[in-house]
Amino acid sequence: MSILVRRFQAYLLSTRRRSILTADVYIREIEMLETFLLKYGKTPLDASGEDLLTYLVYRSQSGLQRTTMARIVASIHSFYRFCLNEKLRTDDPSIQIRTPRQDRNLPDVLAPESVEHVLDSIDISTPNGLRDRALFELIYSCGLRISEAAGLTFQQLYLEEKLLRVLGKRHKERLVPFGDEALYWLKKYLAEARPLLEKNGKSDFVFLNQEGRGISRKGIWKRFSQIRTKSGIKAKVHTFRHSFATHLLAGGADLRTVQELLGHTDIATTQIYTHIDEASLGMYHKEYFPRK
Repeated sequence: MSILVRRFQAYLLSTRRRSILTADVYIREIEMLETFLLKYGKTPLDASGEDLLTYLVYRSQSGLQRTTMARIVASIHSFYRFCLNEKLRTDDPSIQIRTPRQDRNLPDVLAPESVEHVLDSIDISTPNGLRDRALFELIYSCGLRISEAAGLTFQQLYLEEKLLRVLGKRHKERLVPFGDEALYWLKKYLAEARPLLEKNGKSDFVFLNQEGRGISRKGIWKRFSQIRTKSGIKAKVHTFRHSFATHLLAGGADLRTVQELLGHTDIATTQIYTHIDEASLGMYHKEYFPRK
């Protein structure tokens, strides 16, 4: 990592208060920009707006989605704001670059029965299996992001109250209740499986991997991929979060409550789940209403 990129990383984390995950994404994008410009004997500090457009065309030719291109543009905009702030440049070559317009894609959602099927397909005869059942029950019961589940510590877990103190994006905290089913599997995992997974020394992370360390996001993805294949249901880990929100709204929860439970800063982000519910209502009406 170059000195320039290291300074940008510090700016993102300290001045902009970005999360480590967001900073990592932005840094990776700027490093790719550096590599591209190097072929033309340039650096980000002397690149022109035309150079940046050439780079974006180059990236788009690999068939990237609009969301990915929007992330690249956001990274570049943020980098040149940093350059202006640090007086590394007197101009912003990215000023004419617009973020690609986003398609409004509805997230995938599972029916409650499908969620049950996925969870019931987990083999609970092993310590890893018990951990997975407790982990994915909690992700669904609380609408957790993968990073939130991976980083969960005992200081954030209140078993008696059936509450989690979740540390979300930009270190925003929220309290989320969980249900009896999640409580049952959590207690069973903590009593029967976790002591077998904990190897040398104590770990403060609730969910451990085979080596006795906190399970990683990649580890959670890998385990869910195996469970998904076994269940025969197409889904991602994040589908459980989408399903959590949609099932709450379908059950009568108001939008503000769901916003708080998900940890969304802007209620507009939460509103997409109302469109999913409307789509479901339309489907049921079409199928069952006699005068269709």
